[in-house]
Amino acid sequence: MIRLDHVTKSFMADGVRKYVMRDASLTLPRGRSVGLLGRNGSGKSTLLRMIAGASEPDEGVIIRESRISWPLGFGGGFHAALTGAQNACFVARIYGVDTDDMLERVREFAELGPFLRMRVSTYSSGMRARLAFAVSMAVDFDVYLVDEITAVGDSAFKAKCAAAFKAKAEKADIIMVSHAPSVIRQYCDAGVVLENGRLDYYDNVEKALAAHEANMKRPVKA
Repeated sequence: MIRLDHVTKSFMADGVRKYVMRDASLTLPRGRSVGLLGRNGSGKSTLLRMIAGASEPDEGVIIRESRISWPLGFGGGFHAALTGAQNACFVARIYGVDTDDMLERVREFAELGPFLRMRVSTYSSGMRARLAFAVSMAVDFDVYLVDEITAVGDSAFKAKCAAAFKAKAEKADIIMVSHAPSVIRQYCDAGVVLENGRLDYYDNVEKALAAHEANMKRPVKA
């Protein structure tokens, strides 16, 4: 279970304070995979980072009673001065995963070859994404956070990513941001709509998509 209790989050943009959420309360039950819907710039990714614990609300609290992933494929938490292998081992220790098992799984999945033993600062964005996805797949979580499904590399590697994610999705819940209704329908059975700082939970994903489409037809409030 994940519960937001009177959460407020805002930031300054061009001298104006923009609210992502205003005094929002919401409970996300276990056993449901949730599509997070909202306009561009509404704060969906910010909400995902707060659920992950990578960003804190201005007010209120987020209560997590599940083992929650970082946003899938997010490599921003890697230490650039460490090698890919060292970063993987560091993550393994944090989550109580055997380091040798983690390294073997990352080596096999990421297909980075000798670059796995090189500093992350030398990686291209694609290599970082490969490492991040491989590390994500090497840890078992109750809830996986997904900020758009992105795949890198050739068609064979993309297919491997899709298969690995599908296997995880069959055993765990998902909270997913995606602008593609077909992807939301494929992975989610419930939805949350973020609009003007308000969060509305829908137990049926089609109702969530319909509410989001209705919002998109209305002008953005100043």
